[in-house]
Amino acid sequence: MTMGVALNARDAANEIDATVALAREAAGAGLRSAWFGQRFGVDSPALAGIVGREVPGLQVGTSAVPVFGRALAEHIVPAVTRAAEEAGRPAPRIVALVNGVVTDDVDAVRQRVAGQLAFYEKIPSYVRAIQLSGGSQAVDVAVIGDEKAVAAEVRRYRDAGATEVVFAGTEVAGEAARRRTWALLGELAG
Repeated sequence: MTMGVALNARDAANEIDATVALAREAAGAGLRSAWFGQRFGVDSPALAGIVGREVPGLQVGTSAVPVFGRALAEHIVPAVTRAAEEAGRPAPRIVALVNGVVTDDVDAVRQRVAGQLAFYEKIPSYVRAIQLSGGSQAVDVAVIGDEKAVAAEVRRYRDAGATEVVFAGTEVAGEAARRRTWALLGELAG
């Protein structure tokens, strides 16, 4: 399993240069991939191309609609793997995009993340994914906790069949928590 992060520099004066700097930091932390969601201000495929050129060896990916990767073991991995086998194709790459952060202030961060993810609760496909994961709110599928708790959740994704786990929203608790999260993810990738 490899580890990656979703990069978000939308508040920077120069989002492209700031994203490249974050990508270099991610690679330096031992992370294998950087992912970009589509936004209004920057075209994610173009940004991925720039990062790919500027940070050789770091895989890049884009996502227009991130899907919670919890119901993996029961729903996603079996269906995708079966389809690949039936088509005579190799085992698929299963990437789980997870909102998560390492922090000691779990309650405050959870409250902040709940507000940021609340819009998912209005989209039927996400509501279904949240419910399949055993949650009732989008924040219920976020991974928020200390290193031990976050590592346990990453292992759970791996055990469910994820070949890569990508963390998004790592900046939600500030720069120190983001760095702490990236350091842990880099260790888990090793």
